[in-house]
Amino acid sequence: MPAGTEVRVDSGAMGAVSNPPEGKNALLRGLPSIEQLLRRPSLEPRLANLPHARAVAALRLAVERVRSRLLAGDPRPFEDADVEVALASLATPNLRPVINATGVVLHTNLGRAPLAPEAVERVVAVARGYSNLEYDLDEGERGSRYAPLIGHLRTLTGAEDAIVVNNCAGAVLLVLAALASGRECVVSRGELVEIGGGFRIPDVMRQSGAKLVEVGTTNRTRRADYANALTPDTGLIVKVHRSNFALVGFTEEASLAELTELGRSRNVPVFQDLGSGALVPLSGPGLTPEPTVGQAIRDGADVVAFSGDKLLGGPQAGVIVGRADLLQRIKSHPLTRALRVDKMTVAALEATLELYRDGRPDAVPTQSLLTQQPALLQARAERLAALLAARGVVGRVVSVDGQVGGGAMPLARLPSYACSLTVEAPKVFLERLREAEVPVIGRIADDEVVLDVRCLSEEDLGQVAQAVAAARSGNQP
Repeated sequence: MPAGTEVRVDSGAMGAVSNPPEGKNALLRGLPSIEQLLRRPSLEPRLANLPHARAVAALRLAVERVRSRLLAGDPRPFEDADVEVALASLATPNLRPVINATGVVLHTNLGRAPLAPEAVERVVAVARGYSNLEYDLDEGERGSRYAPLIGHLRTLTGAEDAIVVNNCAGAVLLVLAALASGRECVVSRGELVEIGGGFRIPDVMRQSGAKLVEVGTTNRTRRADYANALTPDTGLIVKVHRSNFALVGFTEEASLAELTELGRSRNVPVFQDLGSGALVPLSGPGLTPEPTVGQAIRDGADVVAFSGDKLLGGPQAGVIVGRADLLQRIKSHPLTRALRVDKMTVAALEATLELYRDGRPDAVPTQSLLTQQPALLQARAERLAALLAARGVVGRVVSVDGQVGGGAMPLARLPSYACSLTVEAPKVFLERLREAEVPVIGRIADDEVVLDVRCLSEEDLGQVAQAVAAARSGNQP
């Protein structure tokens, strides 16, 4: 299909049906009770073989949805078909796969990093039965759940020891509580970041019992600012990588190497919250430089914390690496048990780390999704346009900018391609795409529905085309 061809999709009767106010109360009073529906002859064959609790739950859901429909002005009365829809809803998991057509690779709302097949297989293997999660098979006695991960993390980062907790915010909290509770932590004002969900570094510090000491200004903090703030009560020098925003213009900051030299001269450990946590250098169209964990260790950081489900491309986890003596204090802190990871996380992270160990970072989906070449993406968008055309939908193949997402590389703009659809009601059309058997998550730009192909597999293309055609007709696939 020629690029630039425009699609006009008839959104149909997407608006709600108007209902005369005087009839609404009568319709609401006419809604059947659950007992009446349980005895309704037309529903008995459908409900007979269901557990009673499920049948009641479906009927309640159906009645509630019809009530909401009536209140919204839609005069359609209760029908048996409403029960079928409710039963289908109850049979559909609330947490389920979706197709990411947003162009955001590490989309926090969509679960961030997709796992490599090797990681998925490992999770399935340990989830279906028992495992040696805390059992040493060689010694025949209790072992450590972190044992499968520590060796890999030492090798890949150069650190002396490691531990893994539930996420990076938990890792930061644990490090501060174990190493600086009741003592001062010196941090640049320009690094007092807010992470997802409104959680802020100063708040995390307060919960850990550490005392925040701000130095420098928002845009300029020098080594001397840290040096002047150190006292006998200083527990940590903290450096926070600005992974989810950028400071540009008249700026200055002390490097990690400068701070570690200062810390050693004053016998104060240096902790770096690296956030997005790349294990290997990333290079590709639109990507910006990102420090690696190994570089932080080589620059002298005593402790480094980073995420497992961002640039590393594994499961949600907070990884802590660093000096053996400091890691021992962290491991022995009571919060470690409260923040510990489960067997599925250990399995997925071990399998992901093995791909890095074996020199196969491209096998980690996050790595391959971020480094795709524009020509490959353009060809994929053209294939999607052809599949749409086969279903009577015409889409424009357009160049777009994607994002890394997940609070990583905030200045990166990933050149990508998408199919753009012109529809009368873009928001309603996106709602219909989300009603597909496998929901399709797109976005709106310039009043058009945009389906970025960066995160779409070849199998996804057909499902997206089917969902678009069904959304155009107003029917679910």
